[in-house]
Amino acid sequence: MSDTKNKVTEDGDDGLFLAPWEKTFDKILTPFEEFVHRQTTSGLLLMASAILALVLANSALAPFYQHLLHTPIGINIGGWSLEKSLQHWINDGLMTLFFFVVGLELKREILVGELAEPRQAALPIIAALGGMLLPALIYFMLNAGTAGGRGWGIPMATDIAFAIGALVLLAGRVPKSLITFLVALAIVDDLGAVVVIALFYTEQLAWDALIIAAILIGLLFTMNRAGIRQPLPYFLLGILLWFSLLKSGVHATLAGVITAFTIPALPKYDPARFSRHVGELMQKFNANHKPGQNIMTNDALRAVVQTLENGVHKVETPLQRLEHSMHLPVAFIVVPVFAFMNAGIPITLSELGDTLAHPVTLGVILGLVVGKWLGIAGSCWLALKLGIGQLPAETRFSQVAGVGLLAGIGFTMAIFIAELGFSAEPELLLMAKTGVLLASLVAGIGGYLWLRAVSYTHH
Repeated sequence: MSDTKNKVTEDGDDGLFLAPWEKTFDKILTPFEEFVHRQTTSGLLLMASAILALVLANSALAPFYQHLLHTPIGINIGGWSLEKSLQHWINDGLMTLFFFVVGLELKREILVGELAEPRQAALPIIAALGGMLLPALIYFMLNAGTAGGRGWGIPMATDIAFAIGALVLLAGRVPKSLITFLVALAIVDDLGAVVVIALFYTEQLAWDALIIAAILIGLLFTMNRAGIRQPLPYFLLGILLWFSLLKSGVHATLAGVITAFTIPALPKYDPARFSRHVGELMQKFNANHKPGQNIMTNDALRAVVQTLENGVHKVETPLQRLEHSMHLPVAFIVVPVFAFMNAGIPITLSELGDTLAHPVTLGVILGLVVGKWLGIAGSCWLALKLGIGQLPAETRFSQVAGVGLLAGIGFTMAIFIAELGFSAEPELLLMAKTGVLLASLVAGIGGYLWLRAVSYTHH
């Protein structure tokens, strides 16, 4: 079998086994580079999923698309059952994984990332607050006292994958610190969206289910304090928490954020102990290594490798490990599937003028494009004038203003909040989604052109 044959690589490194495409993935990336790369790829997948949904919703396959969205799927155990449409399972269930990763990113940023140092964190936090409050205010002014007023939270959210994807296209012109600033801003923005969903987009509360949820949250934090590092117990309690929140009236996806915040952020081994441990294991490895012998027939060698793997897991924090392993399926599967199931809106050209003039559509577009831009640029200008915070290294204010325009790409979280706000109002939901799509398009293209115009080739 070719799998078990020794292979000499083109570089002449004897004993290196490579699959045909494996060298492509050999480059070592820092966690931040890996994060940006995945967000960029996720943004492209999001775009493809949204376009596919729009094509289906406006073609002869529209009835099939609608039927797919409303396909009932249920779980039945004895006399107990839980049934929802496929779209609801994705929005309430699958998206919990998205919020879990958001929670992991938030916790890391607060502990050791861009939000850990007050001086460094001040400007993106202020920018995010300005970029949430002004869009909500603009929307509310256009829809106050109407059924559309409930959608004020829609233009508050920035889509981190799309925004970073657009900024990375300018990687040769903008400093890396500007990308870092956008990531920090979007992370704070996500936290704001989570708080808004928790406080303002909940249904009538069922206190018995809420008490059970509180007990489960207490157990999760107890496991953290007790030093339990295996992810399985957290996932099991997280599933129970999801179900409790689903029954309580608080939006179930918040179980993802809450569970993420209980994941331990301390390793078992410090780097010095790990280094000693690896040194001892490598001595045993070399002592048991027999040239030409397959590792599958050498039990002593296999035991050393397994122990080495366990040690690697113990020098990494559970939070790091889960963020790394969960980011790929969430970015490449969960979010594109959500986009496909929610971006398919029917567009009638003859009614487009009325749609654009609707207060909900107008509120979302003006909120995301004008509100985000003025809110972020204005709050940053004021903070810098007052001496609060500092510009990212090697950046100019005009570039920060360009990021403010780019932050008007509100796709994933904005559509998610629209679904919560207008689940019982299909017409208003359609207006809100149309506004999100158009605003994201305008903000993305406008932000890219702005930054390209004010940025020079960066070395």
